[in-house]
Order: sequence, then structure tokens, then C-alpha cells
Amino acid sequence: MNYKRVLFIVLAILLLAGCSAKEELALDDSKTKDLADKKNTDVKDEPRNKFPLTGVSSDESIEQRAVAVMINNHPNARPQSGLSKADLVYEMLAEGDITRFLAIFQSERPSQIGPIRSARDYYIETAKGLDCIYVCHGFSPEAKTMLDKGYIDNLNGLYYDGTLFQRSDDRKAPHNSYISFAGIQKGAKEKGYEMKGAPKPFTFLTEEDVAGLQGESAQKVEISYGLKEYDVEYEYDATDKKYKRYSNGEQAVEYKSNKPILLDNILIIEAAHKVIDEKGRRKIDLNSGGKGYLLQKGRLNEVEWVNRGGRIIPVKSDEEVGLIPGKTWINIIPDQPGLVKDVSF
Repeated sequence: MNYKRVLFIVLAILLLAGCSAKEELALDDSKTKDLADKKNTDVKDEPRNKFPLTGVSSDESIEQRAVAVMINNHPNARPQSGLSKADLVYEMLAEGDITRFLAIFQSERPSQIGPIRSARDYYIETAKGLDCIYVCHGFSPEAKTMLDKGYIDNLNGLYYDGTLFQRSDDRKAPHNSYISFAGIQKGAKEKGYEMKGAPKPFTFLTEEDVAGLQGESAQKVEISYGLKEYDVEYEYDATDKKYKRYSNGEQAVEYKSNKPILLDNILIIEAAHKVIDEKGRRKIDLNSGGKGYLLQKGRLNEVEWVNRGGRIIPVKSDEEVGLIPGKTWINIIPDQPGLVKDVSF
């Protein structure tokens, strides 16, 4: 495969016809009034806590440490297990035109997570920015150096295959390595890793902010990483008020249960990519910042992204842009050619 060719990345935003700006603003005003009326009549006690990576209120403890898991995105690994419970998912290119996921779990603890794949240095850096325990199965040479030096607390399936990590009988290696959250907790205890210590919270919008959200009406978004098998599509569901995800035309759901993956925030950013070896491995610059699109409630806003303390943050005029409480997916694409917006009415 020729890895020197330029990847064709297209972002297509398809706008719903028939809804004028005035109608949308009137709808927003109506929502704001409804929320104000509801706030005046509600007398229920508010939950005491908010999870730092989702902004979702809870009476449960929110002090647990986050866990980052490398998830396989090969077609033979789909559908995956546990992704619907991840607070954050980062999708980036690994080798060639193949993407993998870094799934961050803090508010929920799925019974099974996987299939799990090998580490790359930029995934490790991302996990480090959230002070996660990092879970993988294998590594690139650069990632091995980082893990061997203890750069991040980690559990690697190469050393726990058949113990903490289990192989599924209904898929073939390397697409069949899984771990349970109980297994992660057991491994962390064995290695003396602290399981307390919640990450610093992101900035989240209030109900009033969400009701008054502005931006272009973006009902459907398509991202191509170069291979059809890794094409991504997000489609806004006005009933659920969330985005559905599709991979190569098939809806992303949980393995066995078929529970759909539903998202509240989608951040799409461009970053410099560089192929560094004959295997097609990459360096991805997640420090310099750049352009991005933020999709929320069927609307799109152009933003910038910055790296603050190892975390990718959407900003406008250097102010952090608030997220809608819920699940967030971050797609990182090469800056050549970068974000290309094709708008259809």
C-alpha cells in the first residue's frame, strides 16, 4: 500500500430544507420559555454531583479515576462492546487509512469492553491528559518505550492474555481480545494503581444555554478517512435529540444487545499527520491546535481547538466552548486537505 498518497477527507453537512431561520428562532424562544416555566414549578431536589466528563448529574460518587481503552475498529471487530457507555471516544488513524478508538470510561463501567488492540504514542498522550489507566493489547515501538518507562499506568494484554484479558470464541485474533471492568479493577489492584481521582471537569452548557443554541442546521455529517470501510456518518435524530453513528453505512450498536450508540457532542478537528515508517505508522500533532467543527442538537458551529494540560478543548476567542451534558465523540483527521465543507440544501 502506498502510504505517501494524500488522504481524501471530506466533511459533508447536509442541511434540512423547509425550516427558515425565523421558524428556528421562534422554536428556540418557545423552548426557552418552557424551560423557564419548568424551572419555576420544579421543586425536586437536584442531584449533588456531576460527572466531570459528561456533565450528567448524579447522587452517585464521581470520584473514580477514568480508564482509557484502545478499541479495535476493523470491520471484523464490529460491532464493538462497551462503546455506548464511554464518556468520550477519540477516533484517529493508526496505520494507513485504518482508524482506532480510544474510549474513556468514568461515569459508567461496562461488563465487557473490546475488542482491544495495540497502543500508539498519541493515544497514550491523550489518555495521559485525563490521568487515565491505559488499557491496550500490544504496542508500536514508540508506544512500547513509553509504557516500559512507566509514562502512564497501564494494563497490556500481551502480559495478561487469558487472565485479565479473555479471547472470544466467535471472532478470530487479533479481533477477539476483551476485558471486563472487573478485570481492569483487579489488574489495577495487583499493580498498585490508584482507582480514585476524577479528572478535571469539562465546561458544560446549562439547560437554558442548550435551549438557545445557535448555529448552522446540520442534520447529517459524513467523514471519509480514505477507505470506504472506515467512512463515518452521523445523523441527527430529532426524536432522541442525539446523533446516531454509522460505519460504512451500518449503524453503530453494541454487540449482542444491539443498543445504539447515541451522541450529544461531536467535535471534528484537523491536526498535522506524518507517516514515520514503512508500516505506515504516524505521528499526529495534538499540541498545536487548529480548526474544528462542533455539532450539537442538529447544529454546527466552527471552532478552534487547543491543547490545555494534555486535553483537546474546543474554544472561541480563547474561551472554552461548553458541551451539552452527555456523550462526546472526537474525530481527528489530517490537516491535508483538512476540513472541507460541502453544503447541500
